[in-house]
Amino acid sequence: MAAAQLNDESTEPETYLDGYDEVIRTLPRKKGWWSDLQQYKGFRLRSPAVVKGLMFIEQHFKSQPEDIILASYPKCGTTWLKSLLFATINRHVFSSSEHPLLSSNPHHLFVLLEFILDENDELQETIDLDSMPSPRLFATHIPYTLLPDSMTGSGCKVVYICRDPKDVFVSKWHFAQKIRPKEMPPLPFREAFEMFCNGVSHFGPFWEHVLSYWKASLEAPDKVLFLKYEELKREHVVQVMRLAEFLDKPFAVEEHSVVEEIIKSCSLKNLRNLEANEGKKFDPTAKYPDFFRKGEVGDWRNHLTPEMAEKIDGITIEKLHGSGLTFAPSSVTENIIAAV
Repeated sequence: MAAAQLNDESTEPETYLDGYDEVIRTLPRKKGWWSDLQQYKGFRLRSPAVVKGLMFIEQHFKSQPEDIILASYPKCGTTWLKSLLFATINRHVFSSSEHPLLSSNPHHLFVLLEFILDENDELQETIDLDSMPSPRLFATHIPYTLLPDSMTGSGCKVVYICRDPKDVFVSKWHFAQKIRPKEMPPLPFREAFEMFCNGVSHFGPFWEHVLSYWKASLEAPDKVLFLKYEELKREHVVQVMRLAEFLDKPFAVEEHSVVEEIIKSCSLKNLRNLEANEGKKFDPTAKYPDFFRKGEVGDWRNHLTPEMAEKIDGITIEKLHGSGLTFAPSSVTENIIAAV
């Protein structure tokens, strides 16, 4: 990666990483779901790679107005939205037989900001920002409040997707069981539940993460689009058209069939069965099939007790109070609210 792509000409490893390890050593550390977590500016980040990646982009990354950043808390429909977004903005670029989604996992089509450095603390060799076509596509699980001013003030577009925290927790627990190191014993469901509720999870607390983007979307709706997974599942066409409009790539009236085709080709069922997503590794810990599970709304009912659902709902109501943002409560919580 050339120095011209960054905010700073000091891109030699010993210069741009100077002081990072010292800072990281001072951060509070806590046991995570499959790796230790460190608290950084109010959030739990995977240690130390993500913290270093975040510190690096804070100091050196230069965003462009045409950039698109897809953001999410983990397990909120990131893989699905990446495919929908990529297919939508490139619908006039690739033929159906040569479409990159046929040969590449959706995660390969976006640069993951927090992993911009490799395991040797050097810039990823596969990342060449100068050669990326415009708009450049980035993805991140970093909360909005931790994104550098060079991004939030650049005029670039940010698309955020969130999901009912009950389904998020269940999906995240299943994912953790798949990618945990073999020498690590399985994380008990109840223990993971308490950790999630206490904000001890990767990029958590969940509620503060969601609120950071929700507030940004209210302040700058032309720059930050806030999507709900449940609405995307329920209103495929409406939400994809809304996405296209936000990205300044609106569908013409005669493109209704194109919208339908994008939704069909980007369905989890279709993506899961593509050769590009079968058995190959995303990183040393995860395989591409690990990112595809049920994708159902309300699957938490098959895992959470009524008491557990009520606890998450209670935290959600408390944390989001006064923000205008809500999630569908469980039947138990609905009855409690109705009785008040």
